Amino acid sequence: MSEHVEELVARLRKGGRKTEEILGSLSDDQWQMVLYAGPPVWTVRDLLAHFLSAEEALLRLARDIAAGGPGAPVGFDYNAFNADEQARLAGIPPHQLLADLAAAREATIAWVAGLEEADLDRIGHHPALGEITLEAFINGFYGHQLLHMRDLQALMRG
Repeated sequence: MSEHVEELVARLRKGGRKTEEILGSLSDDQWQMVLYAGPPVWTVRDLLAHFLSAEEALLRLARDIAAGGPGAPVGFDYNAFNADEQARLAGIPPHQLLADLAAAREATIAWVAGLEEADLDRIGHHPALGEITLEAFINGFYGHQLLHMRDLQALMRG
């Protein structure tokens, strides 16, 4: 594994641990707190479901880019995707979502660990960021969760 790939893996591990640490410490009542007033309204539990669906979908897109594909289609409606995914994951309790997210992050890490240095320069379309390198795409996994976790931490501080 190249040093560059090792850095990406370390960043993904760090982000996953931090997210798991914070979300794993929440009470039942905290899961129901409104994080985003919307529309649509998202609770903290909805954020966790979003993390899981984003991790899975972004990994599929990253694999596509690594294989020479385009990534997300141009004009991809991530708001509609997020709404559909919230409906799909609606009945799953937080403890199961946390376990599924940890498994999804491990799958991402295992895949990234197998990349070659040259793969990181491939260009593909990210649903929110547009045309970027695979390296930037992978860094987006970390940045996406970080962005939302800052909002969550601000909510918890009151």
